[in-house]
Amino acid sequence: MLNVGALLTMQEAQARVLERVRTLAAEHVAVADAAGRVTAEPARSVVDLPPFPSSAMDGYAVRAADLPGRLSVVGHVAAGVPAERPLGRGDAMAISTGGVVPDGADAVIPIEYVVNYDNTIEVESSLAQGKHVRPRGGDARAGDVVVEAGFRLGAAQLGALAASGLAAVSCARRPRVAVLATGTELARPGEPLAPGQVYESNALMLAAALAAAGADIEVLPVVADDETAHRAALERGLEADVLVTSGGVSVGPHDLVRRIEAELGVEEIFWRVAIKPGKPVSFGVRGLTLVFGLPGNPVSSLVGCELFAKPALRALQGLRDPLPRFEPGRLAAALRRNDSRDELVRARARVGPDGMVLEPLSGQESHMIVHSAAADALVHVPLGEGELAAGATVSWLRLGAA
Repeated sequence: MLNVGALLTMQEAQARVLERVRTLAAEHVAVADAAGRVTAEPARSVVDLPPFPSSAMDGYAVRAADLPGRLSVVGHVAAGVPAERPLGRGDAMAISTGGVVPDGADAVIPIEYVVNYDNTIEVESSLAQGKHVRPRGGDARAGDVVVEAGFRLGAAQLGALAASGLAAVSCARRPRVAVLATGTELARPGEPLAPGQVYESNALMLAAALAAAGADIEVLPVVADDETAHRAALERGLEADVLVTSGGVSVGPHDLVRRIEAELGVEEIFWRVAIKPGKPVSFGVRGLTLVFGLPGNPVSSLVGCELFAKPALRALQGLRDPLPRFEPGRLAAALRRNDSRDELVRARARVGPDGMVLEPLSGQESHMIVHSAAADALVHVPLGEGELAAGATVSWLRLGAA
């Protein structure tokens, strides 16, 4: 039975999606290949970091008790080449940043505070023990957690993992996503348009958005408004972890997607959400496969992807906070509120003197995808009466975020 009940709020629909998500199995991934992946378990350091006391400066390794005073230079410590002998009383060793502080030394005097006399140096100031020395394990001890479970690995995390001696890390496998655009009116870009046709753009747009969230994408061939073609394409798409369709989810005579999915065993969890654009979005499941039916209007499809499909992909990978990250900002111009639906208004974000400023764009109709090319933000306008004045505080979502 298809759901024809009252519209869910955006938050209710998101909660129902996440209730049906089961985190994907983990696999070991080489750290060199792990950018963008989500950790499935805590990653722990293999070594103390640094693995030895090291110099934080170019200078001289010394004994703090010998300063101030004149010291004999008895050697040089380069990074990666430890000293050949301990440091004795009244001695100093030239040392490079990152070099192993020799046994007997307990501080490093920076080179700019030293007067050099051939094989001796003069230091006029005292120095505390441990000054300019990075202690062994000061960053991490062997066995310490470097990256917790449920974090997406970016540049800083990858650097930390590699520095901690980890060659591989446990990550949830990438979700396999099938993307299917439907409609007899759709033509491939580059082909001449027949009367009544438009170029198909949704599949490419959705594939790019979902790949940014960590998915492996299969874009299925466009299907015409034909039951046999729909059934074959949907059966193929349902073999993936996630099936995302575009078009065919409303109530017209050629809107076949939801009915055929029901015949193929998809349990519809909801249909229609109180948002604009994107009201006729649907979500269902068959086994562990998540099924999103996005509207055919391109902007509606993009909004549904950002609000519902991408959070599901993040949750499948075990990300700690899978919901879209709305940020605070201020409106550059007034926006009228809708008394029955939350609206997601395309805008450009810029940095103002008091934080982020959101400039709503003209052309907010759901078919105006070209107008969306200038947008980098979706402004959330909660349902209600009246308007949000220029300067009002709003929540906004950065388009294209992973």
